[in-house]
Amino acid sequence: MIGILAIVFAESGLLIGFFLPGDSLLFTTGLLVADGRYLHQPLWLVCLLVSVAAVAGDQFGYLFGRRVGPALFRRPNSRLFKQEHLTKAQGFFAKYGARSIVLARFVPIVRTFTPIVAGASGMHYRTFVLYNVIGGTLWGTGVTVLGYFLGQIAFVKSNIEFILIGIVVVSVLPIAVELLRARARSRQR
Repeated sequence: MIGILAIVFAESGLLIGFFLPGDSLLFTTGLLVADGRYLHQPLWLVCLLVSVAAVAGDQFGYLFGRRVGPALFRRPNSRLFKQEHLTKAQGFFAKYGARSIVLARFVPIVRTFTPIVAGASGMHYRTFVLYNVIGGTLWGTGVTVLGYFLGQIAFVKSNIEFILIGIVVVSVLPIAVELLRARARSRQR
């Protein structure tokens, strides 16, 4: 359980966490709680802990962005850090405003960078905290509970390996589509 919480925290607020499997991990966590063999904690406790880890990760990201955000926008690309990710999160943040803190929870990669952009842009802290708690709770609880209830269906239980592979594919699909679009745009230039 500690590993799950560490991954949720890292994906929510650490720059290096953008590649971690947030949605598929939470869904799988719900499946494992329903199965009861690997995770023995009650669903309410798992949802509470996941939500707290998600909110804490975003808090860290916001404070990090507040402290070093402007320098990040001047930082060149490196192996793990791509300026493009930060720019996409900034565009997402500009388009949706404070709601982006909630909406970004459900968008891989953007989820990691949005709190950093919120901090760097000087979003009012109380506003950020409110939307962070709402988003972290909806995401952490919602995806986990969905996995829990689907994990109780006989077909899902008997085909869990294929379903987990499907979840990973669905989670990676938006990233793959975006990479293909970016490659097509760069070829056109």
